[in-house]
Amino acid sequence: MDETKVINGSYGECHCEGKWLTNIYKMSADIEPSYGDVKMSGSRWTGQKLLGLKGSGSISGYKITSELVKNVARITDDRKSEYVTELISKLDDPEAYGYERVRLKHVKFSKIPIVGWEVGSMVEEEWPFTFVGVEWLDKIEES
Repeated sequence: MDETKVINGSYGECHCEGKWLTNIYKMSADIEPSYGDVKMSGSRWTGQKLLGLKGSGSISGYKITSELVKNVARITDDRKSEYVTELISKLDDPEAYGYERVRLKHVKFSKIPIVGWEVGSMVEEEWPFTFVGVEWLDKIEES
């Protein structure tokens, strides 16, 4: 292993609706498969059949504006639809073999941070979300 090729998270970016969210300093996303048991004749083993997938993640960052909370909180108005978007994660360490961009589709935020501050501290927010669909726009491959 060439240790210089280990990717540095300092070069991570989160994009929403074409805009780089420069205040976001942490992003994660996972897919959790769900399985059902399959009893198999002539065996003590129980098989597993894939039944579905669930995508979830979060972004964390410094509070700079009220733009995101305003968009997401529109669900509090009974006459407006929920905010659904997509997020693109980009990792672009200049020492790596390349860069990676991953699109998370049909993103819905599952918590709306309305107020949270403390005297003498920078205001930070965490935005958990769910998503349905993922697409690798660019992959890192060893050259």
